[in-house]
Amino acid sequence: MYPDQRMALVPVSPNGAAPRCEHLDGLAPVTPQSDACQECRAHGDGWAALMVCLTCGWVACSDDSLNQHAKAHYEACDHPITTGIEPGSRRRWCYVHQRLV
Repeated sequence: MYPDQRMALVPVSPNGAAPRCEHLDGLAPVTPQSDACQECRAHGDGWAALMVCLTCGWVACSDDSLNQHAKAHYEACDHPITTGIEPGSRRRWCYVHQRLV
């Protein structure tokens, strides 16, 4: 086997070419605590999308929303991974690594 061929056999992580995100380890299923961003609702604001914290189930507006309450939740609690609240959503965001995982 030539050296170039060995390089081609290196497995790719589940996160594509990026290193594996260790924040996915040990996540247990969570139940969303609400069906809306309670902070936006309290102020009469809308949101672009809703995210649920995969550590505690907190529901907050996405980073595409004006108030970015999901990011504020991460900054306050250090809960690193969120996903879309829609059933079957596979989009997971790691705030520590600042990328989809």
